Amino acid sequence: MSSIPLSPAAGSTRQRRKEARPQELLDAALELFVEKGFAATRSEEVAARAGVAKGTLYLYYPSKEELLKAVIHQNLSQLIAEGAGLVDCFEGSTAELLTLLMETWWERVGNTPASGIHKIMMSEVRQFPEIAQFYNDEVILPVHLLLSRTVQRGISRGEFRPVSLKDISLVLLAPMIFMSLHKHSFGACPVHGPDIDAQKVIRTHIDVVLRGLLVRGPSEDTAPPVAKRKKKALK
Repeated sequence: MSSIPLSPAAGSTRQRRKEARPQELLDAALELFVEKGFAATRSEEVAARAGVAKGTLYLYYPSKEELLKAVIHQNLSQLIAEGAGLVDCFEGSTAELLTLLMETWWERVGNTPASGIHKIMMSEVRQFPEIAQFYNDEVILPVHLLLSRTVQRGISRGEFRPVSLKDISLVLLAPMIFMSLHKHSFGACPVHGPDIDAQKVIRTHIDVVLRGLLVRGPSEDTAPPVAKRKKKALK
């Protein structure tokens, strides 16, 4: 009996399905790693949620660790690399550049399922030193370098006052990570405190940091309120 050839349309559909499969696996992996935890998630569960056989998963990602690395690379590493390229060619002020970087991060990470990566790292990375090293090399060090370069740009152009680059990068990152962790903890729980508008918090954070970084005129007292009170008490 001769086999019936596939129609061109069926072949195209199958090809599109094959090309989409790695992304479907990454999406399924991220969902499950956030829901159940990385250690508790089995590879066959990821395959089942993506609608493929376990063997198919291993064709693309030979281990669960490699799958998580791919999730991190796609959602965080690539975005950081884009930001680094933007710093090299941006023509506006450094305040505008920093605002763009922070708002883009929230739009593409904090306000998406990718924000769950922070939950995975914070809760489980201690058990997986290989993943910890990968995350350090792919995310932590590059993002600190990106923010440090951005702030140094402002200092060199006379827009920002001199500050510790290492410290300011942590100041910039901390609320972003907190908002992401809140989203996947109390934000996902029926028992929680006051409602938080994460986007407004991020905008307020950017505004406050920029006000602290911008160079002020000679007539403006740059001493913080606490320092002013101490100075007055010594007189």
